[in-house]
Amino acid sequence: MTAVLQNYIDGEWCASEATEFLDVVNPATTEVLAKVPLSTAGEVDRAAQAAAQAFVNWRRTPAGDRIQYLFKLKVLLENHLEDLARTITQECGKTLAESRGEVRRAIENVEVACGMPTLIQGYNSEDIARGIDEFMIRQPVGVAAAICPFNFPGMIPFWFMPYAIACGNTYIIKPSEKVPLTLQTIMHLLEQTGLPKGVVNLVNGTTEAVDAILEHPLIRAISFVGSTPVARYIYSRAAANGKRAQCQGGAKNPVIVLPDADIAMTTRIMADSAFGCAGQRCLAASVAITVGEARQTFTEAIADTARSRIVGYGLEAGVQMGPVITAQSRSRIEALIQQGVEEGAKVLVDGRQPQIAGYENGYFVRPTILQDIDPTGKIAQTEIFGPVLSLIHLDTLEAAIALINQGHYGNMACLFTSSGAAARQFRYEAEAGNIGINIGVAAPMAFFPFSGWKDSFFGDLHGQGQQAVEFFTQTKVVVERWQEWTRKF
Repeated sequence: MTAVLQNYIDGEWCASEATEFLDVVNPATTEVLAKVPLSTAGEVDRAAQAAAQAFVNWRRTPAGDRIQYLFKLKVLLENHLEDLARTITQECGKTLAESRGEVRRAIENVEVACGMPTLIQGYNSEDIARGIDEFMIRQPVGVAAAICPFNFPGMIPFWFMPYAIACGNTYIIKPSEKVPLTLQTIMHLLEQTGLPKGVVNLVNGTTEAVDAILEHPLIRAISFVGSTPVARYIYSRAAANGKRAQCQGGAKNPVIVLPDADIAMTTRIMADSAFGCAGQRCLAASVAITVGEARQTFTEAIADTARSRIVGYGLEAGVQMGPVITAQSRSRIEALIQQGVEEGAKVLVDGRQPQIAGYENGYFVRPTILQDIDPTGKIAQTEIFGPVLSLIHLDTLEAAIALINQGHYGNMACLFTSSGAAARQFRYEAEAGNIGINIGVAAPMAFFPFSGWKDSFFGDLHGQGQQAVEFFTQTKVVVERWQEWTRKF
């Protein structure tokens, strides 16, 4: 019998009152792993009420005591890393090595959040006027919530949650309905830390749960990662309801390859960027812009690498790339490849409709390369979110940077070169929040913010590091005079 997943509210696992359920499907095998409930607005309300009640005591708990639960969580995550990685691979489709790396990134965010007693500190000035002092302190905002995507079910919640609770907030997580199993496991681990009830809650669901989070008066801050249209919707609705929001949107990450780049290194790194996680990550390279003589050497090398990449079930040894998340995603990706062809591109490597031995029903798309796409066409501006790399050739670095800056996304841009001068010009002029120099996935470490510009991000403060602390706290400035003391002088 297929398991029906539960919500976790006020320190208790509870069956949802939902009347609708979705199958959680292994995208490689199409096996149904579980059923996830589409929870109601009433269940979101119960989670918000529980979190608000827990906030009363949690915010009064010293930061040094709050992080003790995170220290315990780190150990539990380390001890269960392999189990978590296997769960991610089974429900999300990525390779086991990729899933292990994802859990490691989650753990790194817990480690950084454990520094909260230092990170949350304010500042002060004596004698701003005679006998008057002024200081700034940080206090938690209250109940916060995360609406999470499917592509990194183990990592992205940790861009936000550990910082939020270490700052003294209480929390609600709504996992993606496509990949809810990973967070079920994480919540069981969090439960083992002895964290007070109501501090972290989990509510499964889709649109009704999301809208309830956006409307609920007790929820003060919202974190989101997903597509740009949904990010814009979340941000606008949250703002209209007086909530602070950080909303990561889509991307069309360009990479420039200069003639002086190490082509062997560049090809290896670019293949991992474009085709790793089946291209389903917000920092996947999606457009390679070759400059000058790099065109022939890089094009030949990346095509050979794409053709030879081993595609299959991520739990099997030697597999380098797994499936995309759903049959609908596969159809959309293949339709966009055809769109590129209709706009004049040549399919240099065609990954459509592959047959993967033993997994014929899986949602697979092999690595695909589109050559000479139209820079003004739809395919050059659309986030494919699949293992598709588009190639454009230009004559100069300046022209390549100009093309990048014309785009409406600004999540990541990378340059491959051996020239320090070119690297400096690129990092100075390229309009993107995450910049890579001889790096294919410019993913910030946990102590740096996961940045993003233009239509790739809506908000002011990003996830991770010090910006997460700023997002999950509100500043209070105190100006004080002690007249009795000043009279002594």
